[in-house]
Amino acid sequence: MIEDHSRKSLSELWSLDGRAAVVTGGARGIGAATARRLAEAGANVVIADLDQSAAANTAVEIAGSSGRTIIGARLDVTDTASVSHVADLCVEQFGSLDVWVNNAGIFPTTGPAIDAADKFIDRLLETNVRGSYAGAREAAKRMSKGGVIVNLASTTGFRAAPGISAYVVSKHAVVGLTKSLALEFGPLDIRVVGVAPGPIDTPGVQDQLAPLKAAGLDVAKRMSQTLLGRAGQADDIARVIAFLATDMAAWVTGEVVVVDAGSLAG
Repeated sequence: MIEDHSRKSLSELWSLDGRAAVVTGGARGIGAATARRLAEAGANVVIADLDQSAAANTAVEIAGSSGRTIIGARLDVTDTASVSHVADLCVEQFGSLDVWVNNAGIFPTTGPAIDAADKFIDRLLETNVRGSYAGAREAAKRMSKGGVIVNLASTTGFRAAPGISAYVVSKHAVVGLTKSLALEFGPLDIRVVGVAPGPIDTPGVQDQLAPLKAAGLDVAKRMSQTLLGRAGQADDIARVIAFLATDMAAWVTGEVVVVDAGSLAG
């Protein structure tokens, strides 16, 4: 029976009470902000990250502020067994898996494509593309009552940029993956959506921009040159992910929402 969401109050539509979520790459940055917002909406959350210690620390912090059960777990998204283990852990601990956020990814600059090493390209595509594919696949297997899968794309999934060719390829792939899986998983009552951030001021981005800073570029100024006059923050993306995970977005699937303060508008 198709649920009639029009009969729910706004507070019910926003609530994730009784639901369980996994956020990959959840120890810091957009992942940590997303885990925090999902917990605030009522979800119990598995924070899965390659850095297990950081995941555990973030879990303790969010559990203390939200009152929800938050678990930190190690996850290597390039290892299917690791992905399956985290998906099973969520079901074992919380009784279900309702929301899976494919946030884990790497975004180092490639440099000139003519100099790009195969090893680097393989690592980036393995993480950003196959990692998202495996996460979505293993999550869907366990969403027996439906659910939501959120893939982190990028504005570079719609517009290319020099010096980051492998990253651009990976994010175009994530956009296509989102649309394709939405077609396949729709009959299972699983929504598949994407979020495409513009430049976001996170520790990871700052690390990547360090060489440009050292060369004299005013990175803060450059990142603030948006239509809204400020750089994006991790929580700007987390709030959109939280919206897409709730029943407020119950009729949204197969779409990639651009969150970039208008950078693609110019």
